[in-house]
Amino acid sequence: MFDEVLLLRKISEVEEYLGQVSEYKDIHLADYQNDWKIQRIVERTLQMMIETCVDIAGHIISDKNYRIPASYADTFKVIKENGLLSKQLCEHMEKMVKFRNLIVHQYDRVDAEIVVGILKKDLEDFLSYKKAIIDFIKKERSTVL
Repeated sequence: MFDEVLLLRKISEVEEYLGQVSEYKDIHLADYQNDWKIQRIVERTLQMMIETCVDIAGHIISDKNYRIPASYADTFKVIKENGLLSKQLCEHMEKMVKFRNLIVHQYDRVDAEIVVGILKKDLEDFLSYKKAIIDFIKKERSTVL
């Protein structure tokens, strides 16, 4: 049995982070590059949002006894294999994890163009992920009843 309350709380966190980071979706590259405070806010919020999505997947994997993922990115593959995500959404979420790794491990300085690109084009992926998880919850509810 999955923990619906926990999943809904995590989805709520993703929504909160998404609302916060969306405030910067219209930022110009030069403005982003020249403001370390905005960089910190956006990058940290994206990191937390991505990690929360991984956490959601991890809980589902554990509760449903799916195969153990080999990495953060693999968590999305596991739930895709079990019908929760489309191939395209899985690929997008895997890219988000790679971006998260760049932020966390600071392999290089984070490319501002990539961050601004995420703000302008990729935030919708989080809405799609949220929808997929809510669909999973609804399906689980109907099988329990």
